Amino acid sequence: MRLFCSFLLFISALAAETADWIWTGRYVVTMDAQRRVIEDGAIAIRGERILAAGAKAEIEKRYEARQRLDRPDAILAPGLISTHTHAAMSLFRGIADDLRLQDWLEHYIFPAEARNVNPDFVRWGTRLGCLEMLLSGTTTFTDMYYFEDVVAEAAKEAGMRGVLGETIIGFPSPDARTPADALTFTDRFLSRFHGDPLIVPAVAPHAIYTNSDETLKACRALANRHGAPLEIHLSETKRENEESLAKRKATPTQALDALGFFNGRTIVAHAVWVDEADLAILKARGVGIAHCPSSNMKLASGVAPVTRMLALDLAVGLGPDGPAGSNNDFNMFEEMDLAAKLQKVFTGDPRTLPATAAVEMATIRGARALGMEKEIGSLEPGKRADLISIRLDRPNAVPLYNVYSQMVYALKGSDVEDVMVNGKLLVKDAQALTLNAAQIEAKAREYGEQVQKSLR
Repeated sequence: MRLFCSFLLFISALAAETADWIWTGRYVVTMDAQRRVIEDGAIAIRGERILAAGAKAEIEKRYEARQRLDRPDAILAPGLISTHTHAAMSLFRGIADDLRLQDWLEHYIFPAEARNVNPDFVRWGTRLGCLEMLLSGTTTFTDMYYFEDVVAEAAKEAGMRGVLGETIIGFPSPDARTPADALTFTDRFLSRFHGDPLIVPAVAPHAIYTNSDETLKACRALANRHGAPLEIHLSETKRENEESLAKRKATPTQALDALGFFNGRTIVAHAVWVDEADLAILKARGVGIAHCPSSNMKLASGVAPVTRMLALDLAVGLGPDGPAGSNNDFNMFEEMDLAAKLQKVFTGDPRTLPATAAVEMATIRGARALGMEKEIGSLEPGKRADLISIRLDRPNAVPLYNVYSQMVYALKGSDVEDVMVNGKLLVKDAQALTLNAAQIEAKAREYGEQVQKSLR
């Protein structure tokens, strides 16, 4: 009898499919089309892809894993997707706060960048940003900065996924004296990282008010030639809109549309001062929108009409923007919380933008904003294995009645315990595996002293 049972176990093992990993948890938040939340669930992974998401008993019966991660007191969720930030600006964290955007840019950030930004600065700033993002559950970030090739190198070193846009701006910048030079640099950048498994290179004209129409058209043409996305700041402030209306007799959205700027994959950041006509253009052109609640609040830029955007089923994601004056961290849990609460105050309706919608914006809808919903944003078979575990054994996590509400209103970035990107474990037990945290933090302090001296 014993031999017969052993034989059955042997046959069962042979029948099981091989997986590289099985993750198990108290809940699996899939963010699939049915928004399934699987209690006592599991994820099977092979290589870079998810094989299956389902009940733990079913997954364990079907798959034999080489490695396991068992988190009985955790939520397993898709990795969070940041749709707008400036990672290397982590080294400017807090140098100028409580200012209006134009004052902050013109009198503090642009001078500080001119005196400090070089490839080494960008490398260490991106490492610091990636470290913070990974430890708080962000697996994909959308960036806009200078020396974006170095940003890409640092992101790949960390193991993170990135949609990374090289900045084009109408005055001398740290990596280009002219917009033409910046376009040449960007052309090489797009070619270098074309088809990369982690990096989607992009073209990132800073804004309509910092670039000529000719440059904006050239940016679109360059992006389309490479099949790359465009990123731009759009209608962030009332002043930007008023100046556009006075100069062009059109809103920034209408002016960009007239230039053919949206004729291709595009991601716009902020979209605070947009009206119904603007929203109709953004929907018709399939434009992704990065909502940045912390930044919009801190700079008093205004409140984006996100409730209306969602009613129109626009592809709206979340972004922390960049540390310095607009926001001093990269915490996507904070952005989920503030996105929901800001719309409730703005509309006067506590039912507006419920927790489920906030999680959608940080995951599958954010993936839509980037044009990557077929690859990331949910835990489904065939998608990239980008996932996180979030602890439920801390005081702020109990009791638990609704998983989505807990994620948005109670859990924090510091509750993230494990992070995987593209099938590779990057954080385990809240410790980074691919980045040297002590070395990065020491280097950041050195740069902090340098930046402070440069501003005297």
